[in-house]
Amino acid sequence: MSTPDSPVLELFHRIADPPSATARRFVTDHALEDRVRFRNLTYEEVEKDWRERGGHTSPALWDGTRLHQGAEAVVARLMAVVNLGRDDA
Repeated sequence: MSTPDSPVLELFHRIADPPSATARRFVTDHALEDRVRFRNLTYEEVEKDWRERGGHTSPALWDGTRLHQGAEAVVARLMAVVNLGRDDA
């Protein structure tokens, strides 16, 4: 559950991309929808934000400090949120 001190994570994804589907499914399977904002890279402003954070691979998860790129890295970061219940993993 999101708290005022818990930043919302941003998941940059592409709808038709299988690795992005893996990341989205992890979010929904672990009830993280209140913690993760889905950002569809179809939109120019979303792609601009992603690139400004160093984006080159989708999916990517921005945690407020670092951009985790690729499904494996995204799921690992999200697993830390699930396992630890916090965002400092």
